[in-house]
Amino acid sequence: MKNEQIGAIFDQLADLLEITEANPFRVRAYRSASRTISTTSESFESMVKDGTDLTQFQGIGKDLARQVVEIIETGVHSQLAELQAQVPAGVVDMLRIPGVGPKKVAVFFNKLNLTSLDELKAAAQAGQLAAMKGFGKKTEQSILDNIDMAAEAGKRISIAAARSAAEAVVEDLLKLDSVTQAAVAGSCRRRKESCGDLDVLATSSDPDAAMDRLAAHELVDSVLMRGGTKQRVRMKSGLELDLRVVPDESYGAAMQYFTGSKEHNVVVRQMAKDLGLKVNEYGVFRDEEQIAGATEEDVYAALGLPWIPPELRENRLEFDYATAGEMPRLVEIGDIKGDLHMHTTASDGAASILEMAEAAKQRGLKYIAITDHSKRVSMANGLDAARLRTHWAEIKEARKQISGIEILCGIECDILEDATMDLDDEVLSEADWVVAVMHYGLQQPREQIMKRLMTAIKNPHVNIIGHPTGRMVGKREGADIDMTEMLKAAADHGVMMEINAHYKRLDLDDVNAAAARDLGIPIVISTDSHNVNGFDVLTYGVDQARRAGLTKDDVANTKTWAQFKKLLR
Repeated sequence: MKNEQIGAIFDQLADLLEITEANPFRVRAYRSASRTISTTSESFESMVKDGTDLTQFQGIGKDLARQVVEIIETGVHSQLAELQAQVPAGVVDMLRIPGVGPKKVAVFFNKLNLTSLDELKAAAQAGQLAAMKGFGKKTEQSILDNIDMAAEAGKRISIAAARSAAEAVVEDLLKLDSVTQAAVAGSCRRRKESCGDLDVLATSSDPDAAMDRLAAHELVDSVLMRGGTKQRVRMKSGLELDLRVVPDESYGAAMQYFTGSKEHNVVVRQMAKDLGLKVNEYGVFRDEEQIAGATEEDVYAALGLPWIPPELRENRLEFDYATAGEMPRLVEIGDIKGDLHMHTTASDGAASILEMAEAAKQRGLKYIAITDHSKRVSMANGLDAARLRTHWAEIKEARKQISGIEILCGIECDILEDATMDLDDEVLSEADWVVAVMHYGLQQPREQIMKRLMTAIKNPHVNIIGHPTGRMVGKREGADIDMTEMLKAAADHGVMMEINAHYKRLDLDDVNAAAARDLGIPIVISTDSHNVNGFDVLTYGVDQARRAGLTKDDVANTKTWAQFKKLLR
C-alpha cells in the first residue's frame, strides 16, 4: 500500500463527507492527513509494520492513525465503503468538472437529486442551475463548457497514480522466483502526464504463476481476460492493466513495441522495412531469422540507431537526434542543485523556513528560494508588503543558523486580473527572486491574459513566470495564451520559465518547454513544496523536462550557486 493510495482514500472520504454535508472540521482533518501522507517519503506501510507512532506526523491524531492502520491491514476503509454506497459514482464524477467542488456537488445531489454527469448536463441545458442560489448563468455555462472534458478525464489517471500502481505490480511480480524480468511499459514508461491504461511486461518460466500473482494483488479489483501469456485486469482505481509474459529472446522487442508511442513505432517499422527487415513485438527479423529482440538496445542497433530514451519516443525529434548520432543526455534528477518555488508557515505551508532549508539540504540541494504567496491569495494567508518584509528579515536570520545551503528571499507574486502586480515595484525590487503567477481570472479572453503576462515579463524585478498556464492536469484547462508571443517576450526580456513539478500541474508542458528551450529561455524545475516532503515531486518535473528533450544545460537550477546567481536580474 503506497502512501499516495492511502492519501487518495482520505481525499475520497473528505469529498464524500463534504457532499453529504458532514462536519467541515472532519473534512479538513481528512484533507490535512491526505496531504501529509501523500508527501511523506517514508512508507506508512513499513512504519505500521514496525509499530511506529503515526501521531508524530502533523495532522494525524490517534483516530486517524487507527484508520491508516485499517487501510494498510485490510486494503479498505470501512466508512469510505459506507459513503460510497450512499453517494452514486456519477455524483463523484461531477468533481472532475473544472470549477466544481464538493460544495456545488452537494447542491446538485441534495437539492436537485442529480446523480450523473448526463443528468447534470440536462439540468444545465434546461436552466435549472442558474436558478439556484449561489450559481447564476455564468456558472451554468461554465459547467456546460467543461462537462464533456470531465467525462473524458475519468478515463485517465495522473502519472503519479499510474506509476504507483504499475510499479507496485512489478515489485510484487519480481518476488516470484519464476519471474526473471518485469517492468512497466506504455505511456507510463514514457512518463506522459496522465495514463489511460497500464502495461506491464515480464519473462517467466511459469506464466500461470505470474498471472495468479497479479489476480491476487491488493490493487486489483477483477480479472477481465486471461490467456496463455496475457492477462487484463481492472484495478480498484478503475484503470485497466495488461500483463504480458514474453520469452526472454523477445523481451526487448516487446518493451520497445508496447512502450510506444504509436507514432514512434510507425517510423521504426518503416525504417526496418527500408532495410529489408521486419520488426514487431517478437523481435527483429530478416526473412524468418530473428536477428535481435532480447534487449531494446539490440532492437534499435539492428536499425542502425542508438537506444532512444522512452520519454522521447513521440516522433518529434528523436529520429533526427538518432540518425545524426547526437542523442542528447537528458537532464536527470541528480543534476538538480536548487529549488526555487516553495512555501512556509508564513502563508499556506506546513513547515518553517529552517525546516524547509534543512529538508532541502538533506536532499543534496545547494540553494532554495522561499516564495510564499502575495496578498491576493487571501485563502492561503498571502503576504502584504509589511508582512513580507518581516518574513524576509526572518529568512536573513535563518541564513545565519544553517550552512551549506543558500536561502533566497523570494515571493510568489500574483499577476492581477487588471494586469497589475499584486505588490508594487518598491517591494519587488527588494526580493532576491520573484515568481510571477496567475491564480485567478484564468478564463479571461486571450487579449487580457496576454496583457497580464506582458506586464510581468516586462517588469524589471520578475525573474520567472511560474506554472505559466495555470492548468491542472485532467481537471482544469489553462489560460488561453499566445505561447509564441509569451515565449518571445520572455526571451527578449531575460525572464525564465518554470516547469512546476507537481504532478497535478506539470506546467509548462513538454511541448512548450521544448519551444522555450529553442528560444534560449532558461527553464527552472521547481517543486512548489508546501511541506518538507513536498520535494519528492521533483521526479515528475524532471520527467517532463526529459519529454521536452531538455539537457542539464537547458535547466537553470542544475547550475552551481556561483553560476546560478549570475542569472539573477
